[in-house]
Amino acid sequence: MKVTALDLSAYIGLTAIGAATANMFLGVLMACRYSPVRQWPHRQFNYFRLHTWSGYVTLSAAIIHPAILLFNRKPAFTLGNIAYPVHSPSQPLENTLGAVAFYALAVVMLTSYFRLQLGRRLWKSFHFVVYLAAAAGLLHSLLTAPDLTNPVDWFDGGKILVEACLVVIAALGFVRWRRLRSSQSPAPHA
Repeated sequence: MKVTALDLSAYIGLTAIGAATANMFLGVLMACRYSPVRQWPHRQFNYFRLHTWSGYVTLSAAIIHPAILLFNRKPAFTLGNIAYPVHSPSQPLENTLGAVAFYALAVVMLTSYFRLQLGRRLWKSFHFVVYLAAAAGLLHSLLTAPDLTNPVDWFDGGKILVEACLVVIAALGFVRWRRLRSSQSPAPHA
């Protein structure tokens, strides 16, 4: 079986979605003050480093995913179509959602690099953009047909993976929202 540029791009895109899901899971663990020493596995484990590296994997895959389309013959994509996909040769709305996800992710990664200079409060505000990136990336992944022409097959293996990641990210978002809300609510007076 020959792997085409579209196939390879799809596989790299699925890698980005999986890495982003793992990254968000680790981020929510940090936000909830999870300690691997006090809780399972009761061992010293630097999951901040794993969170950082899963972010790098996500960003790298998000760069490589559309770049591979430059090698696709039909439809032919240009660098302009990838950077500004509103006029891409196929599925412009879906590709624009992917670009929004990438640009939002780039903002999160760039501000994370400068988090000490920005200060915790400002950096955290930028870091919440990751939920926009996740929403746009998941919509892009769900709505894009792998061959760019046929209707979406919702029971395709790749779509099922994306749907599972959607459920996980929605649950993580809910946990994070509850945690944020409970930390902002005033303490009851006794």
